[in-house]
Amino acid sequence: MNKIAGVRFKKAGKIYYFSSENMEVNIDDGVIVETSRGMEYGRVVIFPKHPEIPGDPGELRPILRKATARDLVQVERNREREKEAFQICLEKIKKLKCKMKLLRVEYTFDRNKIVFFFTAEGRVDFRELVKELAAVFHTRIEMRQVGVRDEAKQVSGIGPCGRTLCCASFLGEFAPVSIKMAKTQGLSLNPSKISGVCGRLMCCLRYEDGMYKCGEIKGKGCGCHKKIVVPEPSVGMKVMTDKGEGQVVYVNHQKHTVKVQYPDQPEQILSWKEIDKSDD
Repeated sequence: MNKIAGVRFKKAGKIYYFSSENMEVNIDDGVIVETSRGMEYGRVVIFPKHPEIPGDPGELRPILRKATARDLVQVERNREREKEAFQICLEKIKKLKCKMKLLRVEYTFDRNKIVFFFTAEGRVDFRELVKELAAVFHTRIEMRQVGVRDEAKQVSGIGPCGRTLCCASFLGEFAPVSIKMAKTQGLSLNPSKISGVCGRLMCCLRYEDGMYKCGEIKGKGCGCHKKIVVPEPSVGMKVMTDKGEGQVVYVNHQKHTVKVQYPDQPEQILSWKEIDKSDD
């Protein structure tokens, strides 16, 4: 039975699956595969196994071979040519006055195609640009327009947390992020506070969403990884405390505390363990 390996073509890129057949490949091995764009060089990031992935494994394209020293030299040469192609394309864009922002240039491994990634406010007529680029490079030219999130992923940068953008460092694909996630986490709905450098909702809002919705957390300090079930209160819940019955008006999921409001007493901040859910 054929084994299947996950291959990534660039850092933080999407993982594609290929059949490894009887070839012995390991994590971080360079491989040459055939894709819809042509021959490509990538690295194995998921160990060859019999994964449960959608579709028939027999329909997957095979890994052609392991990358050799000569292949690695060609990859480096392609990177140098991409830099040259980037500068040439910038000059052509300026000459033709195309309203677009060039982000990155990619050569396929076999150099049969060059892909130019760009952003623009609307649709752009780049037919003349393609003609001029084809006359220079004598190969297939593809112009690919991407959105603002893809722009941030390709350009990279530093987020409000002080670290490299998640999309540029490890996120293979973008997951949906909604304003409801920010509300669930009790965050300010000020766009400048919950938006990333791309102007869209921060991807990290999705990371913590599960913790705010689920009352089960995994213990990490002891190393046993057993589930510690913590009763999770919610806003509006009626609870019993040492001062009597009150209502939860705020929940702090990081500190596991709640703010309880009483009918005739000041508000009180208590830990989750100090409250009992009212029977009413």
